[in-house]
Amino acid sequence: MSVEAGSPAGSRVGEVRTVGVVMNGVTGRMGTNQHLVRSILAIRDEGGVRTPSGLAIWPEPVLVGRNEAKLRALAERHGLERWSTDLDQALADPDCEVYFDAAATSARAEGMERAIAAGVHVYCEKPSAPDLDSALRLARLAGEAGVKHGVVQDKLFLPGLLKLRRLLESGYFGRLLSVRGEFGYWVYEGPEPPGQRPSWNYRTEDGGGILADMLPHWRYVLDDLFGAVRSVYTLGVTHIPERFDEAGRIYESTAEDAAYAMFELEGGVVAQINSSWCVRVNRDELVEFQVDGTEGSAVAGLRRCRVQPRAATPRSIWNPDIADPNDYRAGWLELPDQSDYDNAFKVQWELFLRHVACDEPFAWDLFEGAKGIQLAELAERSWREGCMLEVPELER
Repeated sequence: MSVEAGSPAGSRVGEVRTVGVVMNGVTGRMGTNQHLVRSILAIRDEGGVRTPSGLAIWPEPVLVGRNEAKLRALAERHGLERWSTDLDQALADPDCEVYFDAAATSARAEGMERAIAAGVHVYCEKPSAPDLDSALRLARLAGEAGVKHGVVQDKLFLPGLLKLRRLLESGYFGRLLSVRGEFGYWVYEGPEPPGQRPSWNYRTEDGGGILADMLPHWRYVLDDLFGAVRSVYTLGVTHIPERFDEAGRIYESTAEDAAYAMFELEGGVVAQINSSWCVRVNRDELVEFQVDGTEGSAVAGLRRCRVQPRAATPRSIWNPDIADPNDYRAGWLELPDQSDYDNAFKVQWELFLRHVACDEPFAWDLFEGAKGIQLAELAERSWREGCMLEVPELER
């Protein structure tokens, strides 16, 4: 639909396509900061998503959730008028074309299914559902209903991984050999200082655990950059058996807080990624990937990417009896920023809105999201059974 020239959007550009977006779960930290403020509101501040034809896509958020006080406060803080505790009423509004879900994973499938039944396009945080069967069911329901669908896969749009992608596409590495990933930081157990992650993250019964949280990320990073994941072996550990919740009460940690995983990728590439909430950071960023190939190596994080080509690789000799003459860290070259990198969540929001409004392609659908849940489930089974497991192709 178009809006009148006197509307907030119409004052910025000529032709405007308004897309109502029902946003569920945005009173939480991630939903507020990354999706509402740094994505949807930032897009509005820029006059909408611009398209080559000159059209501007103007997202109109409708905040929904269970807590009326939080919704009202959030809306007032950002000058928004539309919010509701009635999800079905919001979905029934003909102006609302997109439903976004960043609520608790355990409740996500229900909200998504209600949106699909209402004929509303769906976009959600990962994981899209608490288990693979539910995720595939949602994807198939969306396909049958003819609604467009997508899952947040934000790390693909981070500056460090965008630089890494350019290296891969240029052939810089020669034959790709291996990927080593390190992710994590120390999450305080509480009560002082309090933990910086919600307590449900450490309770299996509430959908917690680092496998469910991080393996979906590693699936799309590995698949998209280095090669499809063909097998997985994982060891999960609960390093901290007791923590304190938000009220200062002690509770048992029933979910794993660290996972050490190895993957075989298509083409013979070997990947290993450690994920931990019980590690003190001795690296430049909270996540880093070292990629080694026959012609060169790179270390990429969220924003930085450093390289060492074959010609600049020092000739190392193992001799524990003398000091090593090589300054290994000094031999890496920092890749410069070649553009102004936007917020990764916002970039993917813009792509999804263009998918909805202009029918442009969008690769990261609910089936892609289901692959991450599949890998998390196989990783947990690998841990329990103590063996490497194949990752079968998912049937759409």
